[in-house]
Amino acid sequence: MAKDVVWVNAQDVRNKAESLVKEGNFLWLDTERIFFVRSYGARTRASARIWGLPRIWQTVLNIKPYYIIEVVGERYDKLSDSKKNDVLIHEFAHIPRNFSGALVPHFKRGRRKFSDIVEVLKSRCFKRR
Repeated sequence: MAKDVVWVNAQDVRNKAESLVKEGNFLWLDTERIFFVRSYGARTRASARIWGLPRIWQTVLNIKPYYIIEVVGERYDKLSDSKKNDVLIHEFAHIPRNFSGALVPHFKRGRRKFSDIVEVLKSRCFKRR
């Protein structure tokens, strides 16, 4: 029998994310419309995942775009603070500049590599101390 995933509010992750958004001057990120949860029992190799609200849901429900950043407790909690920052910045890079509810994929033909975008965002937060 499959084990159920449990999600809990992650205020500590929100606090860290808000600090990174402020430090990196990520003006397109509306942290009031990003939820932060910690999951337990998720069957993934990822330390974190991001979830967007597709446009059809926004239209039908007549609401603005929202995102959920899920950190996987069994993996994320074991990381150093520096690696946790890297993980959150990676998830931020999936949010497009128009904050539409869509997600920026890792691979997109004819565009900059996703890893390059992540490195640019990291450099804005950590002036390579």
